[in-house]
Amino acid sequence: MRPPWRGIGAQVAILVLATTAVSLAIVAVGVIAVGRDTFAALMAEHGVSTTAANDMFDRSVSLVIVAALVLAGVAAVVLSVLVARRLTAPLREVSAAAQRLADGDYTARVDVGGPAEVASLAASFNQMAGQLEAQEQVRRDFVANASHELRTPLTNLQGYLEAMRDGVVQPDEAAFESLLEEVERLMRLSRSLDTLATGDVDRLPPSDQAELDLGAAVRTAVDLARPGLERAGLQVALELPPDVRARGEPDAVAQVMGNLLQNATRYTPSGGAVVVRAEPGPAFARVTVSNSGGGIPAVDLPHVFERFYRVDKSRDRASGGAGIGLAIVRRLVEANGGRVGAESEPGITHFWFTLPV
Repeated sequence: MRPPWRGIGAQVAILVLATTAVSLAIVAVGVIAVGRDTFAALMAEHGVSTTAANDMFDRSVSLVIVAALVLAGVAAVVLSVLVARRLTAPLREVSAAAQRLADGDYTARVDVGGPAEVASLAASFNQMAGQLEAQEQVRRDFVANASHELRTPLTNLQGYLEAMRDGVVQPDEAAFESLLEEVERLMRLSRSLDTLATGDVDRLPPSDQAELDLGAAVRTAVDLARPGLERAGLQVALELPPDVRARGEPDAVAQVMGNLLQNATRYTPSGGAVVVRAEPGPAFARVTVSNSGGGIPAVDLPHVFERFYRVDKSRDRASGGAGIGLAIVRRLVEANGGRVGAESEPGITHFWFTLPV
């Protein structure tokens, strides 16, 4: 345990007292050493002896100086204690809140007050605590989502296998297809988690980025996704100008388009429409994937590209994924120098990304 005198409050108090003592000592020495001679010289001009003058000085001025030194010392002690308390009180509050934060209380906050430097420290602590609280919420959402995503296919696998073991279900082609579908869902989830965990998309080497025909890449992605879109009962429209070019990593663009089209397939009700358009620009080319449907609430819209965020927490794996695909889209696009965004209103939602030309 640190000695009390090592604390910042005690050190500030000691510094204030030392400064006050030195200042008073200088004043006292100056008054007594210089003032005595001056006083004696003035009194001698009026016929008073030096001895009498010194006695008068000691009885009057010296006594006042001593009394002033005592009063100044007391005042210095009181002021130093007040200053030290004012300085250390918010620091103690930050220290206590930091301990609460370390113990898992992510709601810990402190009042922003005191000197400017201490107020800045308190504001920074509150900002850090808020970010940690948000990260903790993301972690909890991830655990809940991952558990949900894993539970459903595993339950189906367990049910099929137990039914086959008991002879309730025959191990025919349809049963194996169902088993394979559940395994593929687990594999897709695993690959998505690996992509986010390794962070490889954040380190795309510049050599992998080249000029590409963005229009052709978009058309290819739509052609690959069209059978799935049509099986879901969706109409697909493609709006491409003659020549749209950009710079990017081809595989990354393909994955971005695949994730956006998969997202549109999942969230567009049967009978709806998906429209994909590309637009050239002087500095950036833009691709937009629009789908009909209920839209995204305004409170959720800023978070749709965050990891593991799902607009409707009650969705199952068939109608809502684990909240990973759009996070991958953002990381891939930003790694290629572009931006992503989403806009929504009742009946229509637009997801877009840009790439430099």
